[in-house]
Amino acid sequence: MSAGGGTKAIIAALGANLAIAVAKFVAFLFTGSSSMLAESVHSVADSGNQALLLLGNRRARKRENRKHPFGYGRERYFYAFVVAVVLFTIGAVFSLYEGIEKISHPHAVESPIWAFGVLIFAIVAEGFSFRTAIVESLPLKGEQSWVRFIRRAKAPELPVVLLEDLGALLGLIFALFGVTMAVVTGDGVWDGVGTLMIGVLLAVIAVILAIETKSLLIGESAAPEVEDRICDALEAAPEISRVIHLRTLHLGPEELLVAAKIAVEHDDTAAEVAKGIDEAERRVREAEPMAKVIYLEPDLYRKADAPRSPVDPSASEPSTPTPADHA
Repeated sequence: MSAGGGTKAIIAALGANLAIAVAKFVAFLFTGSSSMLAESVHSVADSGNQALLLLGNRRARKRENRKHPFGYGRERYFYAFVVAVVLFTIGAVFSLYEGIEKISHPHAVESPIWAFGVLIFAIVAEGFSFRTAIVESLPLKGEQSWVRFIRRAKAPELPVVLLEDLGALLGLIFALFGVTMAVVTGDGVWDGVGTLMIGVLLAVIAVILAIETKSLLIGESAAPEVEDRICDALEAAPEISRVIHLRTLHLGPEELLVAAKIAVEHDDTAAEVAKGIDEAERRVREAEPMAKVIYLEPDLYRKADAPRSPVDPSASEPSTPTPADHA
């Protein structure tokens, strides 16, 4: 994903949610429907979430400094995690509270035509936002399933917007169901049921987002195919006989740290080893442009050394690596 981090999809979602939030609040004032109130708060929370994603995207562009030598790329992960917290605390908790309150003290939905008109408008607007997020995601998704894309994406913005828009569309359907049933049966309890359904939906989405962004915050390695390309590039350098083991870490969605112990021939001179490391760096950056920071430690290969697989828990830890690049 570009440094824009799906900005077009975020702005489309922000514009749609602001318009929808105003319309829903107007409908709530005319109908007194708790489903409409829950959906109004949902849209306000979503608008705040998109603003947070834009803020995180901007702050992540700050240059590295002495205190943060690897830059601020993970700001995008932090703000995506905050989005999950906001979605739960504001959206889910409020909707659950309102649903329980409406079921305990039901009252009829007034002027339902307002609710139906606003919900139909909101479904159309959210559908446009959802379509924009899908179009933005397709080039990155490739042949993966949508579930796999959301779980494996290193840039958090598009998965967040996709889940938010999907939740918004389902929430609107739940609100439409609750209002319709309340009008048809004359029983306001159905309005509360629709509100509870919205609360449960938001809680589920918030938990999924929290789990995925927590993993990114802790630190994730590159995808297996990316690590394979890096290993192949390293071993393509004539002065390097093999990769003993490799570690990668995402410093941000488009920035990767690579640390590797590489095997060199025992009779190589220091100049030949240095030349091999320089060539290996060049090949790695050519094969994987995300590899911005590379640390290579030359060593002699011994049969007792672990294989190059970075996930093997028996792999011996490298000693403090020497920076191969200060750029």
